[in-house]
Amino acid sequence: MSNNPAPIPKSEMYASGEYLEKHPTWQAEDSEWKAQQILKMINNHNLMPQTICEVGCGAGEILRKLQANMAEDCTFVGYEISPQALELCNKRVNKRLRFEIKDITQEADDSFDLLLFVDIIEHIEDYLGFLRSVRTKGRYKIFHIPLEFTSTGALRRWPQANWEDLGHIHYFMKDTALRSLRDAGYTIIDCFYTLLFDNPSSQTPLILKFLRRVTFPISNDLSVRLFGGCELLVLAE
Repeated sequence: MSNNPAPIPKSEMYASGEYLEKHPTWQAEDSEWKAQQILKMINNHNLMPQTICEVGCGAGEILRKLQANMAEDCTFVGYEISPQALELCNKRVNKRLRFEIKDITQEADDSFDLLLFVDIIEHIEDYLGFLRSVRTKGRYKIFHIPLEFTSTGALRRWPQANWEDLGHIHYFMKDTALRSLRDAGYTIIDCFYTLLFDNPSSQTPLILKFLRRVTFPISNDLSVRLFGGCELLVLAE
């Protein structure tokens, strides 16, 4: 019999305070850039949601940025499992924006015009089960998915670093991300790469930024597979 203790699930880091200790801003500095990508998708398809829910909303800054750029009849709610994140969110509450500690998979009556899943499915152990359980809770769904399954990522042991620091336990490339959504019952309406090297808060090494900027216009897919530097934004039903 092994004397090694059972591993602690990575999901515990968000409620225990470990994630806040490592990331005191809960990465709110990326929120404006992420909100711009979401707005681009919304505007590209002339979506006019009146209710938006972000699942795993972190510090709540993405929703605050969206509220500032959308119609005044739209209301916003953010769901979180972390009490520490909720404390950050509460600074952003207003008449049309609220936050709650909730697990959306346990909310039988939830229904929204648009659900947002921004950089969260890579954290969830049974992500396919999760995707299936939330599919009917919104007419439209927008996913932002890190694409960490890359050649340079493997060489630099980048996935291992993201496991320890960010709690990423799944690693995707474009094909596997889209296949996962389809296998979970979603219909893909549109998708596009979001360019991390255009994110002002990005701390990417200069040589990687250069390689990505040079190769991406030549072949988007090949550039991302080789050098990374992008996430995938997906609109689905």
